[in-house]
Amino acid sequence: MDTLLTDLIRFTPKLLEGTWITIELTVLSLFFSLLLGLIVALGKMSRNKWINRVCNVYISILRGTPLLVQLMYVYFVMPELGLELSALQAAVVGLSINESAYMAEIFRAGIQSIPKGQTEAAKAIGMDDWLAMRRIILPQAWRNMLPAIGNSAIALTKNSSLAAVITVAELMHQGNLLAAATFKNMFIFTCVGVIYWLLHYPLALLVDYLEKRGGRKHARAH
Repeated sequence: MDTLLTDLIRFTPKLLEGTWITIELTVLSLFFSLLLGLIVALGKMSRNKWINRVCNVYISILRGTPLLVQLMYVYFVMPELGLELSALQAAVVGLSINESAYMAEIFRAGIQSIPKGQTEAAKAIGMDDWLAMRRIILPQAWRNMLPAIGNSAIALTKNSSLAAVITVAELMHQGNLLAAATFKNMFIFTCVGVIYWLLHYPLALLVDYLEKRGGRKHARAH
């Protein structure tokens, strides 16, 4: 018991340091993926066939290739093209781009879930497409999309562990370093797993709450 407590005191600072970077990585990637995902979703729904095709190819490539390959590409290939990024910056870019493909589909489904009559009514009072989208459609679609966005945030938190491969000092990377230095694999990786679960659990509760609360209030297309 004394040994367990000693190890906990000894390793906790490094693991907490990695946890903070994991949180930072997740929040930044989620923010940028939401922005990019919305742009791609609107592009995919565009009447312009070229914009539509480009967005379809974008989504297909990102959903059809492993996240690990995308992270390696951003970190190792982009410098050859003249774009130097730190490991953390490369991780944020890679995770944001990957997640944006999934967010685009969430946004598209959310927007299409709103009855077309809402858009027609907005145009009838003089709103253009963009104003109707911003003031009428997106606020309603947002409520429909929140549970799916929450699930994506949970997946993004776990996927951030892949950033360890490009030496981002997040939770998994810190765990690897400690395990390699001390050979206390069972204790350290158990701690890492528990921390990931603690990060995930509040999000899971929030998603459950939103699904139960929002189910009765969602706008639906006929």
